[in-house]
Amino acid sequence: MPKQSILVVDDDREIVRLVRGYLEQAGYTVMAAYDGETALHYLRAEHPDLLLLDLMLPDRDGWDVTRIIRSDPGLADIPIIMLTARIDDVDKILGLELGADDYVTKPFNPREVVARVKALLRRVRREELGTTDVLQVAGLRMDIRRHEVTHQGDPIDLTVTEFNILRVLMENAGYALTRNELIEKGLGYVYKGMERTLDSHIKNLRQKLEDDPRQPRYIQTVYGVGYRLTEPQSREQE
Repeated sequence: MPKQSILVVDDDREIVRLVRGYLEQAGYTVMAAYDGETALHYLRAEHPDLLLLDLMLPDRDGWDVTRIIRSDPGLADIPIIMLTARIDDVDKILGLELGADDYVTKPFNPREVVARVKALLRRVRREELGTTDVLQVAGLRMDIRRHEVTHQGDPIDLTVTEFNILRVLMENAGYALTRNELIEKGLGYVYKGMERTLDSHIKNLRQKLEDDPRQPRYIQTVYGVGYRLTEPQSREQE
C-alpha cells in the first residue's frame, strides 16, 4: 500500500521541520507549504490524504483556506487538522464550524500531532472498509462505502468527523449516547476540551440535517447525558 501523504502548512519553518520529521518517522510522505496560496496549489495538484493547517498565515489565513476547500467538490473530502497559537474558544469553534475535523493548540507535543493524524486517518479507513453498507433512519440515509449521506434524497455534504459522528448516532438510533461515547466511537480518542469540540460538530450536523436547527427533530440533546438520534414524528403526531 502506498504511503499516505500529509500536507503541512505553517509560515514557521521550524515548526514545519519538526512536524515533518515526526510524520516521516511515522511512515508518512510529507509535503510543506508556508502560505495559503501555495497550500491550495499543492492540494489541487497532489490531493493529500490529510492537511495540517496553521490558522495564522501571511496571505490567506487558515479559515479562508478551509472555506475554499470545503466549497470545492474536488477537495472537500480532505480531512483538516488546524494548528493554532490562539487559545480563544471562539477561534477554535469557528474553525470547526467551517469544516475542520480537529485542532491542535500551540505549543504542542509533535507526538500528539502524529497521534491525531493517525486517529483521523484510521477513521477515514474504517469508513472505506465498513461492513454495513447502508444505514437509514426515516428520510436520512448513509452509504458508508460511498461516503454519501442523503436526506429525503437530497445529498448532504459532511466532513470526515461529521460523517463519523453521524454514523455512530445512526448505528445507535433511539439510544442516548454520552459525549465521551460519541467521542471515543466517532473520533477514536479523548482529550481535554473535546466535549466542547463535539458540541460544535453536532451544531454543524444540525445546520445541515435539520429543517430548523433550533428545534432539531433528528439529533436530540439528552440533558445531563449527551445526544440521541431519533426518527422524527410527523407534524400530525406532534
